[in-house]
Amino acid sequence: MYLDCVVDVPDIPGKITRQKKKNVVYIDFEYERIYYPERKYTIPKRVTIGKQDPGSPDRMIPNENFLKYFPEVELPLEKDTARRSYTLKAGAFIVLREIVESYKLPALLARYFNPADLGLFLDLAIYSIICENNASQYYPDYAYNHPLLTESMHLYSDSKISSFLSQMTDGQSMGFLNDWNAARDHREKIYISYDSTNKNCQAGDLEPVEFGHPKVDLGCPIFNYAVAYDTSNQVPLFYEEYPGSIVDVSQLQYMLDRAYAYGYRKIGFILDRGYFSRQNIEYMDQYGYDFVMMVKGRAKLVNELIMEHRGSFEESWNRRVKAYDVSGITVRNKLYESDRNDRYFHLFHSDEKQTLERAALKAKIERMATLMVPYKGKVMSVPDSYNQYFEIFYDQDGTFLALKEKEDVIERELKLCGYFVIVTSKKMTAEEAITLYKGRDVSEKLFRGSKTFLGNKSLRVHTNESASAKIFIEFVATIIRSRMYTLLKAEMVNNDRKANYMTVPAALRELEKIEMTRMGDGNFRLSHAVTATQKAILKAFRLDVADIKNKTTQINERLKGELKCQEDPRS
Repeated sequence: MYLDCVVDVPDIPGKITRQKKKNVVYIDFEYERIYYPERKYTIPKRVTIGKQDPGSPDRMIPNENFLKYFPEVELPLEKDTARRSYTLKAGAFIVLREIVESYKLPALLARYFNPADLGLFLDLAIYSIICENNASQYYPDYAYNHPLLTESMHLYSDSKISSFLSQMTDGQSMGFLNDWNAARDHREKIYISYDSTNKNCQAGDLEPVEFGHPKVDLGCPIFNYAVAYDTSNQVPLFYEEYPGSIVDVSQLQYMLDRAYAYGYRKIGFILDRGYFSRQNIEYMDQYGYDFVMMVKGRAKLVNELIMEHRGSFEESWNRRVKAYDVSGITVRNKLYESDRNDRYFHLFHSDEKQTLERAALKAKIERMATLMVPYKGKVMSVPDSYNQYFEIFYDQDGTFLALKEKEDVIERELKLCGYFVIVTSKKMTAEEAITLYKGRDVSEKLFRGSKTFLGNKSLRVHTNESASAKIFIEFVATIIRSRMYTLLKAEMVNNDRKANYMTVPAALRELEKIEMTRMGDGNFRLSHAVTATQKAILKAFRLDVADIKNKTTQINERLKGELKCQEDPRS
């Protein structure tokens, strides 16, 4: 990310080089030389620290790497030329600030940030929610027409933000997480949904970035990001970032250690099938943690149970779980031969799922057979994936002759379509098990929201410090946005209506229309009355028109001191 300022090119003989690409001259800094004795030569290691100012060859526009290698160079922190807009979008800011205050986030963060930086930290979190973006260079545009939490609502440049991110430490994020989790009620029995995602990254010199197992392979190295979410109270608890080459099943035990260190004892974990392993099950048993885990109906682990009980519950009306339109029963069994505990296998069947899965399976087998037709009579080796559903015939010289469907295998697969299994360590009904597991949907939406609605599909940084800082800000933004989602959803349920403006993105767009305009006397006032739709949204947050008027008055009072320092452009 390039900053919006110009500095002198560092005067370090032999360390600064220039390279021209498409009419842009990039400034490279040689930060290290590595000597290879076996080859008897030295390789310089360089990094781009900015690009040359078109108007002066001795000046340059720096990037984040410049801040890393030349921290002593002072950059302009405030925009001297910035003027605040005459119209401020206040509605979404007011709602999000209410959530921030309700969670006591300023008090928790104040232990680790000075007053000036605390406001900027929270502003960056709110900015990512409202604008669905995390790019620092666009923050000044947001600050220009929104109220802020910074002291006197200062408008900071992206240079200040880059400096702020690069100076943030792990001690600040870890201290906040310790305090945040210490404030939870550890006497309450809760279920934690734990899930991870990965993020593609082109900044290969970041420590956690490695080639691994991406969900969407873009040919880039990745790092992993996981969140533990309290499904009982609908709040994120803590997060982890770890190298991209580490698979989910290997990371779970470290997360269990962390949960124990935070003081969680009376908890259960809701996990998807990616975390299943004998070692992980035994590790949870050691801590005395319960678990709720999904297993595919066609997995070898459970398909014998399904075949044994198939036909005994699918048509039974008293086995129906109305909320999810499935039928289910519960049976006791062991997860593996040496398992010391009986587990509870909740077998479910869905008519809709059966129809879709059978159609997909038939299409898959027909497609596989069709793809091999042009290769008959040719010397070749049929892919191993065909062995599951076909007998493959070759001539003596390796010529591919024909495929024959394994009818018994295909028929068994068809019988297993529509089934899925949830395994729990604690005795409960099938309805209780699926209800607990479905609570995991919110945590999965957190990841989609993080990438889509917080702008964090890419971090847009080039240093380890800035990457960790943005992940920390993302987590705090996730806490705030999750609360907004929960309150809007609860309001829809309570009023038994599905208004299309009660989703988080739609509500934010509608709240952004609540504006304050600077009048002739220099004071900001509401531009117009609050609409019926806006009132319905505000009700979800226990706010009304009187609250909006009071909050905008408070914003105006905070702005007065800052506005006195600005020259009136009409004078």
